[in-house]
Amino acid sequence: MPKYSVALDQGTTSSRAMVFDHSGHVVAVSQKEHEQIYPKPGWVEHDPKEVWARCQEVIDEAVEKAGAARDDVAALGITNQRETAVVWDRNTGEPVMNAIVWQDTRTDKLVDELSADGGQDRFRSKVGLPLATYFSGPKVRWILDNVDGARAKAEAGDLVFGNMDTWCIWNLTGGVNGGLHITDVTNASRTMLMDLKTLAWDEEIASTIGVPMSMLPEIHASSEVYGEVRTGNLTGVQVAGDLGDQQAATFGQACFDAGDAKNTYGTGNFMLLNTSTEAVQSKAGLLTTVCYKIGDEAAVYALEG
Repeated sequence: MPKYSVALDQGTTSSRAMVFDHSGHVVAVSQKEHEQIYPKPGWVEHDPKEVWARCQEVIDEAVEKAGAARDDVAALGITNQRETAVVWDRNTGEPVMNAIVWQDTRTDKLVDELSADGGQDRFRSKVGLPLATYFSGPKVRWILDNVDGARAKAEAGDLVFGNMDTWCIWNLTGGVNGGLHITDVTNASRTMLMDLKTLAWDEEIASTIGVPMSMLPEIHASSEVYGEVRTGNLTGVQVAGDLGDQQAATFGQACFDAGDAKNTYGTGNFMLLNTSTEAVQSKAGLLTTVCYKIGDEAAVYALEG
């Protein structure tokens, strides 16, 4: 009978792994920072390969500290910095450039260009988000426009995109040797490319922003078995959870009913309010986002500020 579950928290400034026992008590923790890269004013990057290396290290260290064997661990769940975009070659596993971090503002001109037809709320009724530098979709377009040969490789089907959850899961489950290219509904809802009602990528919006559909990961529930870890101390353990960090905090604080809200203080300060199975469009500048989706159950939505 497995005694533990393991959580990987891939955050903006560090990656942390935590081992929990069946009662929810913390058994072991390991945490390591990664470099913050500022090439120009307003530009913020992370090295995806360094981030992945830190993730492997903290998982292995936390499992060793807990004295846990592989058979002691029921599953691994992942939470991640949202909107931080990685584009990599599916054949080699090599990122085409550093990850563009959620705080980065280099897509400001592109956002203005997209807003010229229909304003800031051009896609909001479908995706719940205003056009802003914050979200992943325009970052992918910037990479394809500015990295030599990237657009042609993407259109040939060789490049894939993901937020940090997708990058970590792909590497955990085998990378170039059959790694799973997936994300969950909460992370997908932060790209500006997912229809909140259908929980599927919107081909028209992706085409308008300039992101080939072949780059996009499969969208799954936040809680289901995706596959197995194929590297490190957790080889053979099921990967069974994926939530963007603020949604994970909302779920972790047990905001399961409509009207329940949480506020967290980290690199940023985020308030999320559970709106149950209704995707409420804000009249006060809040974001409409997916809060979580458990297996085959209906998705639960939130308002975020």
